[in-house]
Amino acid sequence: MGVLSDFEAATAIEQVGESTFRAVIPDGWQQGRGAFGGVVMATLLRAVLRAEPDRHRAVRTLAGDICGPVLPGPVDIQVRALRRGSNQSNFAAELSQGGAVLAIATAVLSKARPSSRQFTRSTPPPSEDWRSLPLLPIGPPMGPTFAQHYEYRLVGPWPFSGHPVPETGGWLRERTLPSQLDAPAIIGRLDAWWPTLFSIESGPRPVSTVQFTAELLADPASLDPALPLRYRAEMITLRDGFFLENRELWHGDEVVALNQQTLVIIK
Repeated sequence: MGVLSDFEAATAIEQVGESTFRAVIPDGWQQGRGAFGGVVMATLLRAVLRAEPDRHRAVRTLAGDICGPVLPGPVDIQVRALRRGSNQSNFAAELSQGGAVLAIATAVLSKARPSSRQFTRSTPPPSEDWRSLPLLPIGPPMGPTFAQHYEYRLVGPWPFSGHPVPETGGWLRERTLPSQLDAPAIIGRLDAWWPTLFSIESGPRPVSTVQFTAELLADPASLDPALPLRYRAEMITLRDGFFLENRELWHGDEVVALNQQTLVIIK
């Protein structure tokens, strides 16, 4: 295997038992105190993928909760096969640090099923020339630490601009490109953009992801890792300090992945 990209290295795992794994969350991937959710969920997913012996079973869904901040340093992951059928596998995984469970995830892996129909209700976002859009200088001290590992090209309202509609979008890819895109990298990209809340606020507000549900709809390995994906998100509801948003990643007119994410305004 060649040199790992920054994201691949940050989410690398080591198998230490039949269903147990170890990882080291590096410094430099924080959002606040803990690692950003994309790294946490992708690390859990790598352990699930290692536990599945059939490489033809692709990741279809990943759902998870982040119970507390995952700090830089070693973490332990326990994976459990809930069921392995003839075509589909269901897994659960727990990430713990210092004896406390800080994140959990469930995943569905399955072979492709024969179908004569394809349907997507969402219409593709406009396909701008991403090369003509400037890179946004997002990263410390004006942005979260982890953002230094991604390239952002904005289409839509600026964060903290007091825009009337809670939406955001643009183009996104890693700064150090992987040799091939995989499901964990897609999970990372789904979580790497800032929340839609920031578009309607006039200043920073600390928020945290509490629940993450993603559907992977395209084979990541079929995509060119050097090309950014078009990102689009909209807020669905905001009540009692919790808000739900829909996130999408597109490659041309093909939807690559969807994510419904629940976040909480900390203060």
